Amino acid sequence: MNIVVCVKQVPDTESPRKLKSDDKTLDRGAADGVINELDEYAIEEALRIKEAHGGEVTVLTMGPEKATDSIRKALAMGADKAVHLVDDALVGSDALQTSYALQQVLGRTGFDVVVLGAESTDARTGMLPAMLAERLGVPQLTLANKVDIDGSSITVQRLTDYGYDKVEASLPAVVSVVEKTNEPRYPSFKGIMAAKKKPVETLGVADAGIDAAQVGLANAATEVVDFAEAPPRAQGQIVTDEGDGGVKVADFLASKKFV
Repeated sequence: MNIVVCVKQVPDTESPRKLKSDDKTLDRGAADGVINELDEYAIEEALRIKEAHGGEVTVLTMGPEKATDSIRKALAMGADKAVHLVDDALVGSDALQTSYALQQVLGRTGFDVVVLGAESTDARTGMLPAMLAERLGVPQLTLANKVDIDGSSITVQRLTDYGYDKVEASLPAVVSVVEKTNEPRYPSFKGIMAAKKKPVETLGVADAGIDAAQVGLANAATEVVDFAEAPPRAQGQIVTDEGDGGVKVADFLASKKFV
């Protein structure tokens, strides 16, 4: 089975994050880069599919040079090989353009199932899996907290507010997973050493057959018009209990319409 897992390198959520003042894009150099948290669940799910059905797991990443760190971690977890789409022409691409670029690469690699995290921590649009499936012309099974494959049939439990829906489709398909799907494995020392020898194919826009006029900040369908730093957190209100602390707390909650 040809399994492709899409991985994105994002700024560490524990580090300060900010936008650049000149083009209003995310300043990726201002924070350490890590694998998007939900993508680790996608990697784990891809590896479990391989273990159950055989085949290969290919990591697909679109990002700057330093995204190789995230690629190597995914390979150390157990993926077999990787494709890194990196080109200055891609800088500032929005979700619509990213889905187009990934579609072009997937046309080269082929796939039976594409696995993604449900959203990224830097943008949180949650739209890419659906956009990618539409461009590829295959079923989308999104927000999955359980994935089962039987022959050419794939079934997922799609997480909802009221529980889950059971969704079934035929392969090939695009699947996005949530954090309740599994528990990502830690790379072993053996896996880390093996990752250094696994193949990583680097592609530019021209290599992947991507039209440069359809990607990049200047051609994006969306834009950030303005932004401002979040105001500093205001000092909390201190309630001194002089025998009437309960009343004061109740009055405060009532003033905020919490009760």
